[in-house]
Amino acid sequence: MRNSELIRQWRILQAIDVTPTGVSVRRLAGKLTVHQRTIRRDLDALERAGFPIYCDRDNGTALYKFNTKPFKRLEQIGLGLPEVCALYMSRSMLDALAALPFRDDLASAMTKMESTLPDGVRKFLDALPAVLQAKAEPRKRRDERRLQEIMPRIIDTSLNRKRVRMSYHSFSSRRVKEYLIEPLRLAYAQGGIYLIAYVPEYGQPRTFAVERIRTYAETGERFEAASRTLTDKPFKNSLGVHTGEARRIEIEFDRQVSAYVNEREWHPSQRVNERPDGSVLVALDVCIDPALRSWILSFGPFARVVAPRELAEEILEELEEAREKYAPRMDFEGSAMPRMYQVTMPRLPFSRPS
Repeated sequence: MRNSELIRQWRILQAIDVTPTGVSVRRLAGKLTVHQRTIRRDLDALERAGFPIYCDRDNGTALYKFNTKPFKRLEQIGLGLPEVCALYMSRSMLDALAALPFRDDLASAMTKMESTLPDGVRKFLDALPAVLQAKAEPRKRRDERRLQEIMPRIIDTSLNRKRVRMSYHSFSSRRVKEYLIEPLRLAYAQGGIYLIAYVPEYGQPRTFAVERIRTYAETGERFEAASRTLTDKPFKNSLGVHTGEARRIEIEFDRQVSAYVNEREWHPSQRVNERPDGSVLVALDVCIDPALRSWILSFGPFARVVAPRELAEEILEELEEAREKYAPRMDFEGSAMPRMYQVTMPRLPFSRPS
């Protein structure tokens, strides 16, 4: 079945579902901008698939309705046709999150839902995910068995406000450190699962990568929920998975990438000022962290930090360090190119702060 045909038939089902009094072929054809013959073929195909569609007449006009709810068992728990179709359409998106430790539960829920459907209906809906695919983002390598074991314990201690003594391999110090924490919630972002916990020693919440937790033991103590509740979205001031105070960041993007930059929302705080020469000035209220620097550097020569100055200097320093990795080796060893054409590049006009 072609994707356009599949989507059209899905929209026909939606139109019938939301119109209890029935919908005419003429109205469906007008809504979907196709010939009435096409609608009749689609209705016939849906009936043969097992959808309980019947034709009723009102003042000589044929109106198509559902004679019984096609998903009666699902509707008993509040799931209707649009919701079922949406779940089927989103299966590939769920697959993209396959790193989550509860993927087996998601697969089980989908299987149970499928078991309530007639064979023909299930076959029709099985084709829906083909028209919406999601590419899984790069995810962290981790011990899935270990993750399956520790995740329920983290969820339990977070829900029941239990203090925990945890040993954790710190990425920055490259050693295992001991923490007394008050676990608050889990967050999934950029292919990783993170525990956000209040650390009394620091007097503030910290973020921990779950796969780097070595030991996780309850202390037998509880903490007050009211004083530790997180109301903000996780990492709200970051383009990545960091926490920090938001600052006004201004970046100028050349016209070569301005359309690409302008058509995306990189952060809820962003404001875009289009310029006559085709470039854009993007303002963001985010923290300065590795995610922000990586994002800026990914645009190469087409992005320039306007403010703040210290961020511009950091980016320039990283560009200089990257160039230094290439420049000493650009001697064209093994090349037939005459040395007279080999150019020694001058250093960028930047000196590291003392």
